[in-house]
Amino acid sequence: MTAVLAAGTVPAYPVHLTAEPRPDRPSRGLWVIKWLLIVPHAIVLAVLWAAFLVLTVVAFFAILFTGRYPRAVFDFNVGVLRWSWRVAYYAYGALGTDRYPPFTLHDVPDYPAHLEVDRPGQLSRGLVLVKWWLLAIPHYLVVAVLTTNGIRWVGDARVDGLAWETAEGARWVWEGGGLIALLAVVAGFFLLFTGRYPQGLYDLLLGLNRWVLRVAGYAALMTDTYPPFRLDQGGGSDPQDTLAPYAPAGTSLHAGSPLLQDDAPQAPSTTGRSSWTTGRVVSVVAGALALLLGLGLVVGGAGVSALRQDGWVTSPTLRVQTDGYAVATEPLELRGLGLDEGLGQLRVRAQDTDGGEVFVGVARADDAAAYLAGVQHTVQTGPLTADAREVEGLAPRTDPYGHDVWVASAEGPDRQSVELPATPGSWVVVVMPADGTAGLEARIDVAATMPWARPLGGALLTLGVLLLLGGGAAVALAVRAAEADTRA
Repeated sequence: MTAVLAAGTVPAYPVHLTAEPRPDRPSRGLWVIKWLLIVPHAIVLAVLWAAFLVLTVVAFFAILFTGRYPRAVFDFNVGVLRWSWRVAYYAYGALGTDRYPPFTLHDVPDYPAHLEVDRPGQLSRGLVLVKWWLLAIPHYLVVAVLTTNGIRWVGDARVDGLAWETAEGARWVWEGGGLIALLAVVAGFFLLFTGRYPQGLYDLLLGLNRWVLRVAGYAALMTDTYPPFRLDQGGGSDPQDTLAPYAPAGTSLHAGSPLLQDDAPQAPSTTGRSSWTTGRVVSVVAGALALLLGLGLVVGGAGVSALRQDGWVTSPTLRVQTDGYAVATEPLELRGLGLDEGLGQLRVRAQDTDGGEVFVGVARADDAAAYLAGVQHTVQTGPLTADAREVEGLAPRTDPYGHDVWVASAEGPDRQSVELPATPGSWVVVVMPADGTAGLEARIDVAATMPWARPLGGALLTLGVLLLLGGGAAVALAVRAAEADTRA
């Protein structure tokens, strides 16, 4: 038997989002607490999406080198999208039903919301490099407007933005511009006050969700077909699913047709048991979390190890200036046990930006206050920030290097450096022209040896590598077992 298709027929998009043609008579008030009811789903989906991300990276390299999306990975990722759509349909993506979503990656035939993705055949190796970021940017901008953010109760607090008060005096605020969630809340108020869900609003919400999930499927590399800039509204079947695939006029589709070969997209299978058992799902999720944590530890360990330059962990350079006679920090408190082991040696460096001689000294807070009493100077109000306050006064009574308040000091041209052990107490750093004149612009930085940095960096790197290896093995074994089942 053959089928002849008309020329130019619009093809169905490979991501099929469907729901009941009409909302499932949701209750008037249950939607108000659905944010609480979906907490278990939110927790599970958080870890499933971590696995989704890792497996999408696996699919990326598989497509890059083979042109194929691994079947088991594809089935898992479609399951995550399907689960997410069911929760969105129940909650603030549509409020389309009060039937609680099932905890499964598989399709549930009698649940009112469904999602399927046509399994792709051969995919472009080159397109995979750019479609998920560069080509999808226009759609990402649209999705950013559509995605949900929600509302929260604020009581008597003062808030900016859209807020309203119920008859009982409870105050709520809208926390973002997510159009889907905003429209779902509007539908909720229709239900609350009229007991009716406007059909047009329901159809619009399904269309907006359909747009978002089409983009998700494209960004997750499941298809090379670019998502249409088209709002296909309504429930029932996806509006495009009733349209035949494109073929030139007179083309017949039969068992040997090139359009039905393995390289062509294939409809999702709805028969047979799933290759993703509970144990394999748990293995993939645990492995994905280990991979992400391991990656974070490797990056963190490399960063901590790279902090030390010439044995010092140095702050960014701060430019300070004053029209007075000195620049001083606010008192810096050093407290706690293990201070020597934690900071080790401390270093303060200063250099006049005009090349003049500069003085830098460290004194206890009381001694520094006594020396600067009555002196016009600038106080840096935050550690290593440009925030400052001016103190009025006169010139200092004595030259800085001729005073005995300094625990450590240095003066001269070029960059001057002061080093001292980390000692508990309250300390002030003072920088001023060595000749005692007014006006200074200088660059300063502080540093510590932090002897623990290198061992900590090494430990983080080691643990991160072990987690990467273990997580990679767990993901690989689960995917391999699931892939074997799909071929059985």
